[in-house]
This record gives sequence, C-alpha cells and structure tokens, in this order.
Amino acid sequence: MMNLREQRCVVVGGGAVAERKTQALLEAGAKAVVISPSATAWLQERSEDNKIEWVKRRFRKGDLAGAFLAFAATDQEQVNADIVREAKNTGIPVNDTSEGERGSFITPSVFRRGGLIVAVSTSGAGPSASRRLSREIEERFGDDYERYIDFLSAARALIKSRVAESSQRKHLLRLLAEMDILTLIREGSFQPWSEEALIAWIDQYRGNCE
Repeated sequence: MMNLREQRCVVVGGGAVAERKTQALLEAGAKAVVISPSATAWLQERSEDNKIEWVKRRFRKGDLAGAFLAFAATDQEQVNADIVREAKNTGIPVNDTSEGERGSFITPSVFRRGGLIVAVSTSGAGPSASRRLSREIEERFGDDYERYIDFLSAARALIKSRVAESSQRKHLLRLLAEMDILTLIREGSFQPWSEEALIAWIDQYRGNCE
C-alpha cells in the first residue's frame, strides 16, 4: 500500500511479467519506465500512446538513478541479480520477479471492489498460490462491499472538510463505523445519502461528542 502517484518507477524487462508489473504501476498513477530491447504488444501500445517511457535497450548501470522503486523482471537471472544489487546500493526498493527473497519487497495478489483493496501474499511460496487464494476470497466479496466503501469514503471526506475539531471528527467517525450500513445494503433497504443528508447528520451529531 504505497503511494506511487507521479513517482518514477522502473521495470527492467519486456515480457508478460514486466507487462503485469507495468499495468499495476499505471493503475497506481506512477510514471512507468520500461527498459528492454523488446516488449509485448501491450507495452508497445502504451509506449506509442505515451503512457509509459520505453527505453529500447538492455539494462545498464545507472539506469535506476532517480527511481522511486524498481522491478527486475527479465528472464536472465544474472541481469536480475545486477539490478537488485544496484537498487540496494542506492537505497531503492526493488522486487526481483524471479527470486522474491533476493529483492527488498514482494508484490501481493490484489483485487479491488471500488475503494476496497484486498491483498493476498503467501510470503514467497508462489504467485500462483496467491492468485488462487485471491480468487477464492474475491468470490466472497460482492458489490455490496463496493457500495459500502463508497458510502464510507464520501462520509469521511465530508466530515474531514466540515469538522475542524479533532475530538468531534473522531466522535463522528466512530459513529459512522458503528452504523450497520453493510447489512442494510445486503438486505436491499439502504438508500444512498445525498450530500445534504450527510451534512444534516454531521450537524446533528457533532455536538454530542463526550
């Protein structure tokens, strides 16, 4: 759970694994740089659309300069090891897709339900196991969670913008968490609150802080 928006992130490699890592970076709002003499059709298309920067050559020492984090995603173990070594020497977090324990971080399997993000990791036991577990868990989380998180997000944002006193904010957020909105959504009896309704609720309960 790292904020990568507008951060320069380097992916070394141009195959299917590099494509998945680059896609995740773009979804997180990062500035993705791909270094590889060749690339998948998807990566090439993103380069042509100026969604990513594609450096069409092999990795060279110094390529990680200015990077926020890096992925060693080539099919050559020695090259990946060189990338990891340079990243660690320069204090850049690095993920080695061929040997997770060699890097400084691993990427979990992730699924989203609107604002809800669930990450699953098997501590390096295997990405296929993580993906399988992620799919099984995803089946248990329906669209009701997406509606619930959307409601919480909207209410929280309004509370933070309208209530300056921290004790009142905490009180309102606690009341919000105690409301059984998820059950109402599942029962089909929940009606989305308008901004006016949320403001009225805030004004009603903000003065009841103990």
